[in-house]
Order: sequence, then C-alpha cells, then structure tokens
Amino acid sequence: MTEMVNPYAAPRAEVADVYGGEARVQPVKLLSSKGRIGRLRYLSYSLVGYLLFAIVVGVIVAIFASSLSSTLASLLPLLIVIPYFVFFTLLSIQRSHDMGWTGWTVLLCLIPLVSLVWVFNPGTKGVNRFGAPPPPNGVGVIIGALLLPVIAAIGILAAIALPAYQQYTVKAKAAQATKP
Repeated sequence: MTEMVNPYAAPRAEVADVYGGEARVQPVKLLSSKGRIGRLRYLSYSLVGYLLFAIVVGVIVAIFASSLSSTLASLLPLLIVIPYFVFFTLLSIQRSHDMGWTGWTVLLCLIPLVSLVWVFNPGTKGVNRFGAPPPPNGVGVIIGALLLPVIAAIGILAAIALPAYQQYTVKAKAAQATKP
C-alpha cells in the first residue's frame, strides 16, 4: 500500500539559515547609501566628520580671509559644507536602514527634534531587508561617540563662562579706575 503524503504538512527537512550558523556582518561603507550603520558608529562618524569640517573651514578662512574679499571668503565655507552635507546624509540613510526604514525617512531630520530618533532608536537585530547587521563597535568608535557629550558639555560651559569672565574683567577695570 502506498503512503499518502499530506501536501499541506510542514516540511521535515532541516533548512540551514541563509547566513550559516554565525551571524555575519557587513562591512561599513562610508560613502555609500547601501548598508547599515549602528547608533554609536553613526554618532562617532558624524562627530569626526563635523570636526574635520570645522577644522577645514577654519583653516581656509584663516588663509584666505586676508587675501580675498570678505564676500568670497564667506562663500568658501559654503562650498565646503556641500561635501559634509552629502557625507552626513549618506550616514543618516545607512542609520535609517539599520532601523529597518527606507532612506527617504532622512527627510524627517528636517523637522526639529525628530532627528533624535536616529540616536535613540535601536537598530533591528539580525538581518533585515537592507542586509546583515553592522559590525560590532571597536574601542575607537566607542571613544568617538563618548566624546560627543564631553564636547557638548565643554561648549555649554564655555558659553556660560566666557560672558561671565568678560563681565568680571569689566567690573575689575571699573574698580581699578575708581581707586586713587
């Protein structure tokens, strides 16, 4: 007698995962809109990109400010902001991919405070439709990401301390002027 096979039964064969036993990761491509990038790497790379942008703008303005007209010297940083904007947009697209979103959601960054989603929303675990997960973070990435709050705190302290110091020096000079 022949055995009847149920065509609706679950398969009995062992099926291996597409990526094998270990979870593979994809390499990080900085100047690409393909792939995924994690939160810490996103923060670290955008901070380093911004610092490089600020240094390049400072050097160019310092070099050309005295030799060029003021309007031309002020246009040079605008030309430098274009590559930085492209770099930051590509990073944000990869971060969107890590969260399982399409790259077009980067346009939401134009709304104030919405861009914090890219920092606080965790990426999807494992493989999603945009590829394998990003590689684990190294020590350099962790240190670079932790520099962001340190630099922000220094900036806030400087914004508070410098006007207070200037006011103190004005009061000290006024007090010296009144002494006989």
